[in-house]
Amino acid sequence: MGQTTDASSETVSNPPPSAGKMITVLSIDGGGIRGLIPGTILAYLESKLQELDGPDARIADYFDVVAGTSTGGLVTAMLTSPNKDNRPLFSASEINQFYLDNGPKIFPQRLIWPLSTAFNTVTTVAGPKYDGKYLHSKIRSLVADTRLDQTLTNVVIPTFDVKLMQPIVFSTFEAGKNPLKNPLVSDVCISTSAAPTFLPAHHFQTKDSQGAYRDFHLVDGGVAANNPTMLAMSQVTKEVYMKNKDFFPIKPTDYGKFLIISLGTGSAKVAGSYTAPVCAKWGIVDWLYYRGLTPLIDIFSDASADMVDIHASTLFQALHCEKNYLRIQDDSLVGDVASVDISTKANMEKLIQVGKGLLKKQVSRVNLETGTYEPCGEGTNEEALASFAKKLSDERKMRNANLSA
Repeated sequence: MGQTTDASSETVSNPPPSAGKMITVLSIDGGGIRGLIPGTILAYLESKLQELDGPDARIADYFDVVAGTSTGGLVTAMLTSPNKDNRPLFSASEINQFYLDNGPKIFPQRLIWPLSTAFNTVTTVAGPKYDGKYLHSKIRSLVADTRLDQTLTNVVIPTFDVKLMQPIVFSTFEAGKNPLKNPLVSDVCISTSAAPTFLPAHHFQTKDSQGAYRDFHLVDGGVAANNPTMLAMSQVTKEVYMKNKDFFPIKPTDYGKFLIISLGTGSAKVAGSYTAPVCAKWGIVDWLYYRGLTPLIDIFSDASADMVDIHASTLFQALHCEKNYLRIQDDSLVGDVASVDISTKANMEKLIQVGKGLLKKQVSRVNLETGTYEPCGEGTNEEALASFAKKLSDERKMRNANLSA
């Protein structure tokens, strides 16, 4: 694992899970400009950690794994990539300002598609909606020549290889063992953010010291795992199975030892918009565009994220450790805030307000029958995050004490 610092600003090794009792995981969904929602929540979490451990506390100091897809992958890189002092490039409180400053340049509103239907847009407009040049340049200037094995804690970022037609998962775990899976963090961020139709696919190559090379032809990780929570858990499970000393003596089946915060970026309120009798009459055009909605895209993206949450919720409920898993998500977005690329100042401010509103809402869990989020009587998300901050702080202190004993 990488290097972090404690409140005294003395550089120390990030304490491994084997020195404590829990495996701590942070997961951040994809969602374009809606990254402002988890950005708001992360700022609150970090503020609670700073209340406990001092102003130098950062998110990367407390999580064994940070996983992110698309915009969540970009946030992951900002929170875990080192600056010149070997500290995180960004504090969580700076994430939203990054979106406010750069969102309008990443998604310039003057490039709004002129055609009236998604089908006509897809079939007649040449190239993606945005050229990605500003985003690519910004990412490269931020993380410079940092490689994946240099992040301050373990990261997991999914992409999808269109040439191989299979998901490609980049992780610090694998980067440390295989030079061909240790690319520049900038290439990983550009790839996981390359949402089809919005931003161009990304090609890059890695090489090892013997001259072997590998080509990658990648698009947005959201087509494979828009919610990377279970992906992060599976990566840790693999490391445990492979007897990674950082995780010994934890066993592959010790899921009750996971402490997980999973942050969504919100989703559109489309439930009830379609029925089987209506869909039965559709052809390809209707599946792509129907009364202002995009059914096929909605179904794929919602199903991917919801299935992960259902699996995780079921697992933690079965192990009677529900409070070890906190999912914060809003599935009722309407209008511009449901978009991934409307980067007007007014809409970005609304997204921040959505995040603040989520903090005040009751902790909810997905109903395994209906798929909707329902309050579970455990207080507000704000209170739950404060409780998690205390657990994270106590876990880190225990690990440091055990290592120094």
